[in-house]
Amino acid sequence: MVEKKVYQKNGVRLNYYEIKNNLQPLVMIHAQGVDATSFHNVWKQLSKYYHVYSVDCYGHGESLHDSKQYNIVDNSKAMICFIEDIIKERVVLLGHSSGGLIAAYIASESELCGCLILEDPPFFSSQGERRKSSYNYIDLSTVCHSFLNQSEESDFVLYYFQNQYAWNFFPEKSRENIKQKMSKSAENYRKKHPNKNLKLMFWPKSALSAYEGMNNYDPLFGENFYNDSFHNGIPHEDILKKIKCRTVFMKAKTNTDENGILLAALNEDDLKKVTELVDDCQTVRFNCGHGIHIEKPNEFIECLKKLRE
Repeated sequence: MVEKKVYQKNGVRLNYYEIKNNLQPLVMIHAQGVDATSFHNVWKQLSKYYHVYSVDCYGHGESLHDSKQYNIVDNSKAMICFIEDIIKERVVLLGHSSGGLIAAYIASESELCGCLILEDPPFFSSQGERRKSSYNYIDLSTVCHSFLNQSEESDFVLYYFQNQYAWNFFPEKSRENIKQKMSKSAENYRKKHPNKNLKLMFWPKSALSAYEGMNNYDPLFGENFYNDSFHNGIPHEDILKKIKCRTVFMKAKTNTDENGILLAALNEDDLKKVTELVDDCQTVRFNCGHGIHIEKPNEFIECLKKLRE
């Protein structure tokens, strides 16, 4: 049974979900824009092998919303306190996308991580000038920045849907017509179900997964990726070279468009740097997009299962 709980102490507030048993603890940290429930499709199966904890990052879900703490250091410190006070032992630590950056920082700054699983995190590509040629920057980060600098629309979920970069993948001749029709459908759904995750007919299920938890997402978190303050000025190299635990890197497909935009978390050169900097790093490849646990749940679970063997 999944239990929803809150950890609150000394200014830290983390909402989390737990499936109790006597197995090894697994702490899961989600990607930007969603929340801890983005892993709900794999919780039950994973609970056969692990004591599952799935935690909302700051600025997401029901965890603390304080823009001053929307950075890798404060998120990590909060997670470290949570592990020390609630779990009280070393954990298997899994982070997806930006959650992988946080997980890596935790592993680099503490001895709480017995095994680190990085689900396609954007090392190197999300930092400095390179971030401007990444999908996250031109999509979520830029939409967050635009939303915060306008006053016409107050519903971020609807604003994101209407302004997402994904419209550029539709045929140019029919793009605007499709966008208008789908945006109207999204607007109607949001009016009827303002507190539910966005659902639309004819919109890919994997794409809709990006909206799971977006109702409680603070766009100021995305602003910190837009202005590059999320990383606290810490080079990713400095984080990776301090990781000493066993590490598994789950790599999704790498794609770059004709404009040089990286339509993935990181490229092959970035991955090579990660594996060179981390002492004990194994790469597992998946033939899918960025949300590996969503698109390839059985392969994802099998990978984590093998870590127990």
